[in-house]
Amino acid sequence: MSSQLLLAYDFPPMGGGISRWMGELARRYPAGSLVVSTGQYGNGSEEAFPNCVDRLSVVSERLRTVQGMVRWSRRAAALARSQVVEFIWCGNLKPAGYPALWTKYRTRIPYGVLLHGGDLLILRHQIRRSATKRRTAMMLLRSAALLVTNSEWTADLCRALLDEGGITHLSDRVRSVPLGTDPQFFQPQRATTDIRTRYGLVGRRWLLSVARLTRHKGIDLGLGAVARLQGRYPTLGYIVVGSGKELPALQREAQELGVADRVRFLTDVPDRELPAIYNSAEIYLGLSRLLEQRVEGFGISLVEAGACAVPVVAARTGGIPETVHHEETGLLVNPEDPNQVDAAIVRLLDDRTLAQRLGSAARQLVERYYNWDRVAADIARLGHEYGGSGG
Repeated sequence: MSSQLLLAYDFPPMGGGISRWMGELARRYPAGSLVVSTGQYGNGSEEAFPNCVDRLSVVSERLRTVQGMVRWSRRAAALARSQVVEFIWCGNLKPAGYPALWTKYRTRIPYGVLLHGGDLLILRHQIRRSATKRRTAMMLLRSAALLVTNSEWTADLCRALLDEGGITHLSDRVRSVPLGTDPQFFQPQRATTDIRTRYGLVGRRWLLSVARLTRHKGIDLGLGAVARLQGRYPTLGYIVVGSGKELPALQREAQELGVADRVRFLTDVPDRELPAIYNSAEIYLGLSRLLEQRVEGFGISLVEAGACAVPVVAARTGGIPETVHHEETGLLVNPEDPNQVDAAIVRLLDDRTLAQRLGSAARQLVERYYNWDRVAADIARLGHEYGGSGG
């Protein structure tokens, strides 16, 4: 039986949305139909995966070096030959595209690239400033049989990048596969007492964001909303789950705004506790802003909140409007307009019937469409469809 090969720079236990996506493919492809090639990261365990996870004896961050990419390329080619691989997936364009191209030249097995909004913005920035990076990126894209994005917004960005690179004819190779979550793991629940006690969440009405703490995620905009609304809602608070370089600045900002006692920065929450954290909140905030090199191409945490039937106030930026349907599964706002942000939060805090309706509709949409089983089936089908095509 033929299989597909996934070259993943981001892979569990590494954090982040891309890693989660790659890990879910490894879990949900039919057993024995996917081989994952990745690097060493922490105490990574493959016990949870029904498919083979082949870790190089190279830490993940070293896969971006010349030596790391050479070793990865040789291993990928060996796996492709020994596992009867029909198609190769790159978890991102760089660095995974390099071993995929190497392997294609030696085995004639075609490859596809899984693309993310932020990566494409960074790539656009690079190719406008470096002729060498432009040539390299266009070579990797031109040689791919298929380019898969996480939303239609990201697909349009990809087509614009191809046009800018002079390879417009590849636009018909772009496909959109919106992402999802696990509705069995993330679901509405009332048993949150232990989590509330453990993290000091008792006695407040909570807003929530789960994100890597970088500026484009808009956590500072959530802090501002809490500061403006604290007089109206004396028990209003803000849970921020995640870590990142912006943490010290955000902690200082909370102090300066006078809301430090209302904010819980939770930097080390195990995945198993996330459903209870979501269910401890009344509203999920996804106020990601569009920056030159950062964007929310889809927003996995938005559908995790939806799976828990938590209503969402989210930014009308990037691919978010495809993930959150305005007035149906959440409310969309201009994240930089404090009046819009505040009005949406007030509306949901004051109208619990509306909040419950939006949360319930979001849950139903996750069950029906925005789930990892559908994502894995779509990716596997595309790999089989383009497998053996020779690119």
